[in-house]
Formats: sequence, C-alpha cells, structure tokens
Amino acid sequence: DPNLTPADAARLKALYGLDKPIWDRYLNWLSAALSGDLGFSRVFSRPVPEVMMPHLRRTVILMGASFVLATAIAIPLGVLAASRPYSFRDYTINLLSFAGKSVPPFWLALMLILLFAVQLRWFPPGGFETAGENSVWDRIRHMVLPVLTLTLLNIASVARLMRAEMMGVLRQDFIRTARAKGLSQRGVLFGHALRNALIPVVTIIALEFGALFSGALITETVFSYPGMGKLIYDAIIGNDFNLALFGLLFATLITLIANLGADLTYAGLDPRISYK
Repeated sequence: DPNLTPADAARLKALYGLDKPIWDRYLNWLSAALSGDLGFSRVFSRPVPEVMMPHLRRTVILMGASFVLATAIAIPLGVLAASRPYSFRDYTINLLSFAGKSVPPFWLALMLILLFAVQLRWFPPGGFETAGENSVWDRIRHMVLPVLTLTLLNIASVARLMRAEMMGVLRQDFIRTARAKGLSQRGVLFGHALRNALIPVVTIIALEFGALFSGALITETVFSYPGMGKLIYDAIIGNDFNLALFGLLFATLITLIANLGADLTYAGLDPRISYK
C-alpha cells in the first residue's frame, strides 16, 4: 500500500505482536498452540484445525492403506528371496526392489496415470470423488492409483532389508539345529527365523511410515487428492504460514509416534528386551 504511513505500520506490528522480542513471540505462539489455538488460515479464512480435519482423515486412510499393503507384501518377498539366495527368484525380487527405490514418486505417479487412467481407463486420474456421486466404491476407485504409488515406493527398502536379515539369521546355529531335528523349510522360515529377523526391520518400517507423509505430499499433489500433503503444498504456495507450520509439526509428530511404536514392538519380538 503506497499510502501506508509509519504509524499504520507500527499499529499493524503491534496488532500481530511483531514488535515484541522473538522469544516472547515464540512463547505466546507455543502457549496458544498447546491450548488448541493454532491461528487462522489466510487462504481458507477459517481456523487451522477446522481446515485440517477433513484433509487429515483422507490422508490417514491413504497412508494406512499404503502402509498395510507395503508391509504385507514386502515381508513375504524378503523371506522368499532369502529362502533361495542367488536364485532367479532372488535376483528378480532384488531387481524390482532396486527399481522401486530408484523411481521418483512423481514419475511413477505420472506413469500410473498414463497407463491406468489414460490408456486403459480403469481408474480416475485424480481427485477424491466424482461430482454428484457420493458412493464408497467411487472413492475407492479414486484412491487406487495414489495407494498403489505409495505402496510400490515403500516395498523396496523393507523387502531388501528383510532379505538381508533373513539370510543372516538362516546362517546361525539354532537354525541348523532346527533343520537337524527334521523341521520343514516352512517351519524354519516362519517359526524360527522370521521373528528374529524382524527386529531391525521394524525400525525401517517405522521410519518408512513417517516417510509416507512426505511421499504423500508429492503423490497427493500429482493426483489432486485433497489430503494433508496437498493441503501443505497449497499452504506453502499461498504463504499460509499457520497452516503450513501445523502440517509440518503433524508430520514430525507422526514420525515420533512411529518410532515409539517400533521401540515398544521390540519387547514383543525379542524376550531379552524389557522396559521394566
């Protein structure tokens, strides 16, 4: 505003608390945030929690589905690769894991859109639901490609680590003893080796769960999926600092909770670990 006077600028700074020391401003923000006052969104002109909750629910569904699928697929793949090391099956799983780890999320998302939405027309290219069609099946169809993108990206690292840990466990003496007693290959793999190999894998799974949120930011933006990732992107582009700050704080909280869950899971997997 070319007509803004120094007195007007001083009044605005006093209104927003910008005339106070930075530590004072931080303490005021922290006390307000702990009491649930996260400020207003300048893009949506509504309180931040009110804007966040619908997007948060959609991202929780997206991340939860991707996490469960990736874990359910990656662990058996790692076990299968380790059961016959340096075989054709092992090389194939390794090749697919390297490919999944190397592919950028945005490129994979675009390729899936090109194949399944443009060429085959099996699924919608983006969005959350078709206008005027409020059905569960329609929303599931819109979620297939984003979930598939995040699942494929997160299978790779878990499958490779599962393979490496299983191969290390399968060389240990107690596995030779189990085989000498006549235990079947299936019993050795899933009854003895898997539980011991899962301990370090749980750490990676927890870290991958936290990384899902950052991956969801790119994936949701490409697919125009109205979740937390897309909301944070729009907030950053629109200089909506309150909204972007809370979104990033939530991502940090998710990572901390995932790591805490991994620490608590260790005790269930390894009887030697106790938190008493």
